[in-house]
Amino acid sequence: MQHFDSDYMEGMHPAILEALVRTNMQKTTGYGLDEYCVAAREAIRKACAAPDAEVHFLVGGTQTNSTVIRALLRPHEGVVAAATGHIAVHESGAIEAGGHKVLTLPHKEGKISAAQVDEYLKWFYADESFEHMVFPAMVYLSLPTEYGTLYSLAELEAMAEVCRMWKLKLFVDGARLGYGLAAAECDVTLADLARLCDVFYIGGTKCGAMFGEAVVMRKGLVPHFFTIVKQQGALLAKGRMLGIQFLTLFTDNLYLDIARHAVEQAARLKRAFIERGYELYFDSPTNQVFVTLNAEQEKRLRAATTFTEWERLADDRLVVRLATSWATKPENVDKLIAEL
Repeated sequence: MQHFDSDYMEGMHPAILEALVRTNMQKTTGYGLDEYCVAAREAIRKACAAPDAEVHFLVGGTQTNSTVIRALLRPHEGVVAAATGHIAVHESGAIEAGGHKVLTLPHKEGKISAAQVDEYLKWFYADESFEHMVFPAMVYLSLPTEYGTLYSLAELEAMAEVCRMWKLKLFVDGARLGYGLAAAECDVTLADLARLCDVFYIGGTKCGAMFGEAVVMRKGLVPHFFTIVKQQGALLAKGRMLGIQFLTLFTDNLYLDIARHAVEQAARLKRAFIERGYELYFDSPTNQVFVTLNAEQEKRLRAATTFTEWERLADDRLVVRLATSWATKPENVDKLIAEL
């Protein structure tokens, strides 16, 4: 039986495990003030071509999303997102629990457009009762999206322009950012994200680390963000555990190299499904493969591998997701292809 449920089923990349073991008995100061965190921040700034950016290490994705959004919004403000956005669906109402509303827009393959946001803001301020409504003050995007799709550089630049025009903050969720940047179709770089976004984060949990996300923020955007992170329970006392992981990931291009491996294995799976007559639900270029199954195909696939059930269609066919990761072995992909 193969397992393609998710991209964080394994522990961590061996290079990170070795680094944690090697430094295990060292004594360092806490809360991300140690030399490893300092070095990791510099490595990330260099990779982003953003020498003045603030870099903060948080423990997990939901904590990162809720902490950043809460820190950037006033009590009367909300965040605009795709209806399928992670903060709108799969974070147990964390944003609403923090006192802010997620303002959802219809999506196309997981994406929203600059034109949609522009129209939404025009509609909002055209309403004579807008003072009685939740003010849209931030746009939330994911790269890749929940459907493994990508925003192009042109799309991001257009969104950034609309955000500047309406004075909205632009926040990009990068939980799977490595797998997006490593895709052949991606024309966005870390430097582009640092230039266009007010805040984005580099996901570690799903991209080779045991845990952790690195928030890259425009300098001075949120005074005392460190204190807010602690208030939200997202500050790790043994902060060096995060610094060591991200320093390892950003040494010798490891982050993108292992992400590229995952994308290559997903591409092999995708080709195999197509060649054997399966229908793709979305043609994702990243590490997630979405397949639509009839009853017989569903039965056959369940006998060969585990996966994530995505949605049941009106005709009773099942959409499933198979995800590869930095740790996916080519021989495991071979075995699943043979089963197909």
